[in-house]
Amino acid sequence: MARHRKGAAVPGRIGVLLVNTGTPDEPTPRAVRRYLSKFLMDKRIRPMNPVGWWLILHLCILPKRGVASAEKYRAIWTDEGSPLAVAQAKLARGLDARFADEGRDVVVRQAMSYGRPTEAEAVRELREAGCSRLVVLPLYPQSAFSTTGAVTDGVSRALRRVRWDVPCQVIEDYHDDPVYARALAAAARNAGFDPSPESDDRLLFSFHSIPLADIEAGDTYELQAGASSLAIAGELGIDRRRWTIGYQCRFDKGRTWLSPFTKGTLATWAETSPDPRVFLMCPNFAIDCLETLYDVDYEIAPAYRAAGGRSITFVPCLNSSKAHLKVLAHVLEPYLG
Repeated sequence: MARHRKGAAVPGRIGVLLVNTGTPDEPTPRAVRRYLSKFLMDKRIRPMNPVGWWLILHLCILPKRGVASAEKYRAIWTDEGSPLAVAQAKLARGLDARFADEGRDVVVRQAMSYGRPTEAEAVRELREAGCSRLVVLPLYPQSAFSTTGAVTDGVSRALRRVRWDVPCQVIEDYHDDPVYARALAAAARNAGFDPSPESDDRLLFSFHSIPLADIEAGDTYELQAGASSLAIAGELGIDRRRWTIGYQCRFDKGRTWLSPFTKGTLATWAETSPDPRVFLMCPNFAIDCLETLYDVDYEIAPAYRAAGGRSITFVPCLNSSKAHLKVLAHVLEPYLG
């Protein structure tokens, strides 16, 4: 490989930056409060003006939520660390190795909007690696103001901070990518879902909810969620009676959130259906995190069983699997020519 001066651009070398929301550094109240403070003060997340919200957040919300959320994180923490951070780091290394094996001059790094490594740290590494162009892939198949928009804001700030004037493209979404749909359909089958016409297995696509105010302002997240669900169901060959969409993880009750909610949908199924096997999938999470590993096992599934349901199986996210590497490589391909 040709040598290059540290920081000097190499013509044709492309930097790829994978970005996700983030995670605390450790499952302690202090670390969780630090993470949530940065996350919930983002202008795309906070529900009101920054001064009033800062007071409410730091005086009322974080003291209690820091302790409660730390307990949840401890329930899913692994010996390696945060499941999200560990899987995302493996994913970035795997994608970097894949491009190297293909002989491509592509450098892959990963970052978090509200955690480590920061976007500024990752951008600085890509600049020092000699990249002459930057492609940013937010790890949200369906874009939203509060996710993809936050990544765009963060990368722009990072580029200004490190004073790097480089051509930069942000991939807005990949909700209708056929390789993505096929990968999730395969994940459902691998989890035991039976798509045959003789089966009464049901599939619930559970997406993270967003405030209706964002949709009214032009956010196309709901439309993309519907299109992704249709594509995955189409790959499985199941009709509309066997799948539906629900939303989870609303943050507060002061705003109206996109519904129907996952728990309510499952309760209806438990009350009206002859005990089908239910499979739950979260297509908008590229990597398993608190909202899937904890919320599904400790809140959503128990609520379904309490309503009278019996069999419910969670379909894991693609995480750092070979299937996920294939999806992201396909999504990136048009930007690497």
